[in-house]
Amino acid sequence: MIGVDRAVAEFDRALSAVDGRAATSLVRELLDAGEDPLAVLVDVIAAGQRTVGERWQRGEWSIAKEHAATAVAVSATEVVARFAERTPVTRGRVVVACAEREWHALPALIISSAMRLHGWDTTLLGASTSPARLSQCLHDVGPDATAVSCSVLGALPTTRRFIEASTTAGIPVVVGGSAFGSDPTRALALGATAWAPNAQGAVALLDELPAVVRRAAPLPREPLAEQSAIELGHHRLVEVLRGRWSPAARAAPDDPLARKLFSAACGEVLHQALHAVSATLLTGDPRPIPETAAWIDRLLTARGADPRLAAELGDVLASTLRDFPTAHGLVVRHWADGLVLQGETAS
Repeated sequence: MIGVDRAVAEFDRALSAVDGRAATSLVRELLDAGEDPLAVLVDVIAAGQRTVGERWQRGEWSIAKEHAATAVAVSATEVVARFAERTPVTRGRVVVACAEREWHALPALIISSAMRLHGWDTTLLGASTSPARLSQCLHDVGPDATAVSCSVLGALPTTRRFIEASTTAGIPVVVGGSAFGSDPTRALALGATAWAPNAQGAVALLDELPAVVRRAAPLPREPLAEQSAIELGHHRLVEVLRGRWSPAARAAPDDPLARKLFSAACGEVLHQALHAVSATLLTGDPRPIPETAAWIDRLLTARGADPRLAAELGDVLASTLRDFPTAHGLVVRHWADGLVLQGETAS
């Protein structure tokens, strides 16, 4: 019997080779051998997918290879999902959704499969589900709970709309994903009923949820007003940042393809910087700002950029947001906390 520990390395090789047949065959072998399907989901597939993201961040893989490997992981998860359909429904029904702007559908598929394995009847909505579509589904299905997956900070505003839609109907909502960080702070600030750190946690929470919940309380008015204005002007602000920041002048790879990929990474960085500010305004948790600054620093330096670029972006971001006093102050106070330049904390 191959065992989960050995399977981790084999699954990683399948992802690296973008070999869907090897990945799905490995998962079938594990399930046929009687391995815990939840362990296969979490310890093999989800762990492998995290490694995929880390390789892109370190500049070892292109975004194209990351997407191809993710498709392999999705195919492997679907094997477990089909296996889970054999489990009799002994509990209630859960609607599992990805917030609008959340295109990472794999975590939701893993969560849905984990719940199905434990006897829940699940309705899985696709990537980037609109709040209107979720509301209609809740009306049609009448679930006992809603589960929302959110991996990117830019999807937290629509996650809030999901929470409003679910709690307005009296339905408890469990949220999870890397956009919420490592504790319940952001989830509870957005009005979620509960936060789950992983698939096992989400499954365990379902039995503890109240049957009916109150509508989520309104968010604080002034930060919400700034967040809404920044969200509305997002693309304009990105262009302002692009014109003021100097990554091309300071670090342009000699190879034309590398230069193109570096430029694309810089564009993604600008979006993420604004999303971090928006997430902080929305939740009152300042950690997305230094966490994103650190992510940007690692992303750029892994691609050979001048290590001062991330610090410069913080200055440019603060200057660009001067018309938003709360956001401006947050960037000034917290951006540098996430930076480590040449082994020294940025000041």
